[in-house]
Amino acid sequence: QVQLVESGGGLVQAGGSLRLSCAASGKIFSVFAMGWYRQAPGKQRELVAAFTNAGTTNYADSVKGRFTISADNAKNTVYLQMNSLKPEDTGVYFCNRRSLAYGRDYWGQGTQVTVSS
Repeated sequence: QVQLVESGGGLVQAGGSLRLSCAASGKIFSVFAMGWYRQAPGKQRELVAAFTNAGTTNYADSVKGRFTISADNAKNTVYLQMNSLKPEDTGVYFCNRRSLAYGRDYWGQGTQVTVSS
């Protein structure tokens, strides 16, 4: 199985920055997608940023130019650098790993991000 553990969430003022981390352990997939999703109160979970083993990267339009996804392969950790945060960025952020070969998703427990005005 795959285990994903998020960290780095918290309370920040509008215009500030946070960096989320996702430490992955367990099974490693050869063909995969890895990324971040978020869920705001009263809204559906949405893709924030993700990448694939082939190097494809995808960002939500609302975060382009402000958020950056990256990975440290040696540490098996994925990051989400969030700059110029807005109150509408508030929500629970989830780390996701998907096996593209088997179509199976694995999720972390989520970390709360709250942006105050």
